[in-house]
Amino acid sequence: MPLIPEEPQIHESAQGPRVTPASGRVAPTPRPVPGPRPAAPSRPGRPGPLRPTPPAQRTARDVAASKPGPSGPKPPAASGPEPAVPQIQLLPASAEGALDAAEEAVDLLLDSGRAPGEVLVLTTGEPHPWAAHELSFGEAAYWAQHDSGDDVFYADAAAVSRAATRPVVVVAINGGSDTVAAQALPLALTRAGALLIVCGDPQQINSVLGAGV
Repeated sequence: MPLIPEEPQIHESAQGPRVTPASGRVAPTPRPVPGPRPAAPSRPGRPGPLRPTPPAQRTARDVAASKPGPSGPKPPAASGPEPAVPQIQLLPASAEGALDAAEEAVDLLLDSGRAPGEVLVLTTGEPHPWAAHELSFGEAAYWAQHDSGDDVFYADAAAVSRAATRPVVVVAINGGSDTVAAQALPLALTRAGALLIVCGDPQQINSVLGAGV
């Protein structure tokens, strides 16, 4: 029959295997129990309480807008819009070829996009064939076409004061005295809104205008 004192030794050896693994074997590292994570610090580019507040930029714009600076009252550049000075073009031509040069100028104007109603043609000598034909029906019907402004209008330079302003005026020095040209050219310049084209002898035109064109 086994001795009673051996039982405690067997009890101690039974406890040994439980203790030995704890000291001889690497115990598994305890894993964190899933749960709420601690709040991560805010990143520089991530929205959070540490992000620089944008009102600084808005304030800069507001301050710039509130400053009068260059946007304040400016000194008037001029008392008012200056009237546009028409450009003057000279097409050298003889008295016999001035009317043909004027016709070519009109064709070029229409081809460049000018509307027919923007062109007025004046002659100092023989009237344009179209004007002579239309005048045969009476001056009332003739000037009614001028007032409608639908087409190129041909008139005698002596009647330039009756003509209305058009963007382009073409003057054909196709005859007549120097007095007629001297009176017609200055008036034609006042009737030209953007461009005055003079077809004729350059020396005669310069002497009439009193300066080179």
